[in-house]
Amino acid sequence: MAKITVEEFTTLIKGELPWAEETGMRVEAIGPGTARLCLPFDDSLLRPGGTVSGPSMMALADATMYAVVLSEIGEVKLAVTTSFNINFLRRPEPGDIAAEGRSIKVGKRLAVMEVTLYTVGDADPVAHATGTYSIPPRKA
Repeated sequence: MAKITVEEFTTLIKGELPWAEETGMRVEAIGPGTARLCLPFDDSLLRPGGTVSGPSMMALADATMYAVVLSEIGEVKLAVTTSFNINFLRRPEPGDIAAEGRSIKVGKRLAVMEVTLYTVGDADPVAHATGTYSIPPRKA
């Protein structure tokens, strides 16, 4: 069982991640070591050339990693990104972007995750991200 629910993570977004709420980012599913988030399309996400911007996809991937790590450790607000890498695989057409994340390894101090991003309705990925989160020590 996941250590944070969709409802709890949605509340966390509203209270602690205003940039995610402002974009309309929504949590679709959270399971043990997994999460799926979606970034609804808006013209403000486009870059010149009519494609969804890289920074928008990076923000979605990082928020998905945060949901994944919290699914493993519970609501630890100070779990933070220490490493992030993204490969843009192909040009995403304007549309909602879905992110599917999973944990690769979660230890006492570090969690490693990966996220694959898709244009909703298209099975071919548009980007793949990996990242590491630092987990603060538990208070005695």
